[in-house]
Amino acid sequence: MNSIPTTALGLAEQGLPVLPLRADKRPFGNCAACDDLACGGRPNMRVPGPCACPWPCHGWAAATTDPAVVGSPQWAATWRRARAIGYHPGGAGVTVVDLDNQAAVTWARENLPPTMTVATTRGEHWIYRGTVRSVNTVREGIDIKSTMSYARWLGPGTGPMTDVPAIVHELVKVKPAARPTPRTVTVPAPAGGGQCPHRSPVYLERGIAMSEQRITAAASGVHAAVYRTFLAVLSAHGRCGCLTEAHIGRLFTAAQAKGESLRHCTDAWANASTALGM
Repeated sequence: MNSIPTTALGLAEQGLPVLPLRADKRPFGNCAACDDLACGGRPNMRVPGPCACPWPCHGWAAATTDPAVVGSPQWAATWRRARAIGYHPGGAGVTVVDLDNQAAVTWARENLPPTMTVATTRGEHWIYRGTVRSVNTVREGIDIKSTMSYARWLGPGTGPMTDVPAIVHELVKVKPAARPTPRTVTVPAPAGGGQCPHRSPVYLERGIAMSEQRITAAASGVHAAVYRTFLAVLSAHGRCGCLTEAHIGRLFTAAQAKGESLRHCTDAWANASTALGM
């Protein structure tokens, strides 16, 4: 018998914002249109997909303490498929220092004050009272999970919880792992590749330039901004064949300059194409 739904409901009633996770620790979508992230949402779900679901679709944004939602018929089938419980540390007012290997655990024991700990498959979660910005790879094998992030529930932990130490506040100020250098990429353009039959080349050039600016100007929600921009470009020009690989490469370069990986750009383009039935 799957005890995950019962455990999740109990955690929610205790005030922990929970969400269902797959076997690979990815969140589920909360509706059929968003299952497997078809709507363009990101699997680590700092940004929910641009859909019209009754609740936010992905990741930390889907986590809730409302027993009526956790135990609802809409979520019942998903909980039955779930293989783990996720939770939103920031929503619970805590920060998780995710130590992914023994070297990271050793570093923590030498540099961080003791707090509540939970054993993981490869290391430990050190849980502190208070919230900070979530940042991956602050050091080799160490992620900080708090606001706009989710962690896997692995049990209540041992030891008393202490406040987030100054060193963790300092770690999240440091840039995470180096972002990819923006570069021109080659990706398949829609069939055609000729001049747009209903809009002038000047119109197309202005549209691509504005799309680059829209991505560049995104101050937050970059993942969603990239997806929406790709969707708009494909909606206007994807079927007539006027887009070339050079046009697409410019959009990818703008997205990479904002920190998107090539894989995420390719996924967003594919998701936008799928959403438009291309």
